[in-house]
Amino acid sequence: MNHDSYSDRFLRDLLLAVRTIAVVGASPRQERPSHGVMRFLQRHGYRTIPVNPFAAGSTILGERCFAALADIPEAIDMVDVFRRSEAAGGVVDEAIAKGATAVWMQLGVRDDAAAARAEAHGIKVVMNRCPAIEIPRLAIRSR
Repeated sequence: MNHDSYSDRFLRDLLLAVRTIAVVGASPRQERPSHGVMRFLQRHGYRTIPVNPFAAGSTILGERCFAALADIPEAIDMVDVFRRSEAAGGVVDEAIAKGATAVWMQLGVRDDAAAARAEAHGIKVVMNRCPAIEIPRLAIRSR
């Protein structure tokens, strides 16, 4: 896969296929981008699960926060990565172990080696994009 460019069809199909999204790096602070994107995803009908070891056990936007993907007691479809590129590989490895079907790395986040590992496990990968930008651009309606 060429991660410098994604077709609209690829992005649309991915966003329409997922239902449950783990937001790694979710923040309880309203001014943080991860908080706003998580809220946006909820408003568009996605089930979101915050993952942040510093906020584990609390709630973010009404959802219980977990320390790691492995701690989530249910299946997840997509992992939305709000971590630096250097940390993305570890998150991708957790997503592989968890059985996620997609990994979405936020704006500015890219790890080609991690993407290759995920794709070798059949996981779809998007890097350096934001679903809160792509959903309106692609005119994807709320669920």
